[in-house]
Amino acid sequence: MTGGGGIAIRAARAHDAGLIFDLVRELAEYEKLADAVDATPEMIAAALFGKEPRLFCDIAECNGEAAGLAIWFLNFSTFRGRHGIYLEDLFVRPAFRGRGLGKALMAQLAKRCVEQGLARFEWTVLDWNAPSIAFYKSIGANVMDDWKICRLSGPALQAFAAKDEHP
Repeated sequence: MTGGGGIAIRAARAHDAGLIFDLVRELAEYEKLADAVDATPEMIAAALFGKEPRLFCDIAECNGEAAGLAIWFLNFSTFRGRHGIYLEDLFVRPAFRGRGLGKALMAQLAKRCVEQGLARFEWTVLDWNAPSIAFYKSIGANVMDDWKICRLSGPALQAFAAKDEHP
């Protein structure tokens, strides 16, 4: 998809793996989570471009320069009986913000949902990220305060998986 103002959205290609990793690191720094990144460029490349990938990425370019990305995968709604898109990461480099790149990335995914008959388009946002929350509300998103994310990872995941408790 090509938009106005030199904006283009395209599917990531295998040679973009290093760029994608760099953008993920920049996102982690913005979210004050740089220490949480233990992925490698090779891991990102394998997830996106390996055999039967289950993770996808769109790259936003502004006048030919990589400016941002959307990393997403298919989820499933048992209530709706259909897949949807889950946006894992949306990031636009600070120098390119305010030009419509984030909106263009989101619109591309919304169009994909509509064209493919997908049930919904979902993502999470950090509660302190007021500019992003305002942006999401401005495009019509419902910020669902009554749902909480639950996560098992690291040592807690290992410990729970190791328990041999059966009813």
